[in-house]
Amino acid sequence: MKVSRTELLDLIVLEPRIFIDQRGHFLEVFQAERYLEYGIPERFVQDNLSLSMKGVVRGLHYQLGRPQGKLVGVIQGTVFDVAVDIRYGSPTFGRYAGIILSSENYRQIYIPEGFAHGFCVLSDAAIVLYKCTDYYVPEEERGIRWDDPSLNIAWPVQSPVLSEKDRTYPSLSDMAMDQLPRFAAGKVR
Repeated sequence: MKVSRTELLDLIVLEPRIFIDQRGHFLEVFQAERYLEYGIPERFVQDNLSLSMKGVVRGLHYQLGRPQGKLVGVIQGTVFDVAVDIRYGSPTFGRYAGIILSSENYRQIYIPEGFAHGFCVLSDAAIVLYKCTDYYVPEEERGIRWDDPSLNIAWPVQSPVLSEKDRTYPSLSDMAMDQLPRFAAGKVR
């Protein structure tokens, strides 16, 4: 497996080994001991699967009191996946990383607790699977506006399909500090 650190502290991109022969291919999408070596928690408690059509943007989402780390990959199609460091006090606060995840490249991205996450579908449709380190808790759900000018995310879509909730989230600069996760010695508080 090839593991790459990004410019954002704690954000990791993984490219699994793929075994191909005349029958098709095989790969491990998660192996607790190996992933733990790279700082990815072995305890995931919830798997989410979403199907979205071309031009859909989902995000930028996070949970405050019950933060979720996410291991994200694509089962079908192609997405532009985005992680934004919103951990107040982090050296990379307010910066984002975008990566193409697809059913052809099998890349995964580990998004640690304290990051906002979103993606844009580039193919006709995409099925995205993500493992979460904590459960979804509706009362803890928060979000940042997908087109926040201070983040300057280079989304590859001009007129995205959005949920009403995603359309109305505030910009990061408009968020009260008590609505953002805290960064302290590599941990979210």
